[in-house]
Amino acid sequence: MTMDSILALLQSPSAWLALITLIAMEVVLGIDNLIFISILTNKLPAAMREKARRLGIGLALVMRLLLLATVSTIVKLTAPLFTVLDHGLSWRDLILIAGGAFLVWKATREIHHNVSHDAAEHAEDGKPSAVTGFASAIGQIVVLDLVFSIDSIITAVGMTEHIQIMFVAVIVAVMAMMFAARPLANFINDNPSIVMLALAFLIMIGMTLVADGLGNHVPKGYIYAAMAFSAVVEGLNMFARRRRERRAETMDGG
Repeated sequence: MTMDSILALLQSPSAWLALITLIAMEVVLGIDNLIFISILTNKLPAAMREKARRLGIGLALVMRLLLLATVSTIVKLTAPLFTVLDHGLSWRDLILIAGGAFLVWKATREIHHNVSHDAAEHAEDGKPSAVTGFASAIGQIVVLDLVFSIDSIITAVGMTEHIQIMFVAVIVAVMAMMFAARPLANFINDNPSIVMLALAFLIMIGMTLVADGLGNHVPKGYIYAAMAFSAVVEGLNMFARRRRERRAETMDGG
């Protein structure tokens, strides 16, 4: 791309609008990825959590940039490979179905673990197996990074034809994920009810990915509106609980 074309792009209001819209979309799509990373890394020893989060988000950035570099190949992933029940399934559909099923399975397993209060996995000597846990967490993050990255890039391709805008939007969105990772993970870890809500979100997102792969597209606006409404309701519940706790402490102190 020549310098003149870059300057023309910088002076184009439509290019800036596309960039802002794409950044917003990438940030919203990244919320799913970030929730999964936060829940998974919170199960690691405290000393490893920050490293795992940064590595997981860094891998998400690398995957998105590599996919953008091969965008012509990514677009071909939407071409049907075979037909099932009058619906043509492409590589993208198969990846979304597999990723969505994995997300549902993982979130369901985590909910069962939280409900049954199972102990963490231990090594033979009775101590937590940190190395195995770290490797397992990164492996699962990589799988979901791939699924979310492909969905994100295909959506970006549909919004703008300028690869430069896509690169900038992806980098900005992933940097926002990097800054938000620790506060979100700490918030989820400090509020057990939020963990269950976040896991329920992941199940809903996983089912949406499966439905999308099967040709039943669910507008993401509905999904995120439901998530926002549930988060507001849970926020009110948390506020009410803290008010009751402070009132009880005041009465006990009096």
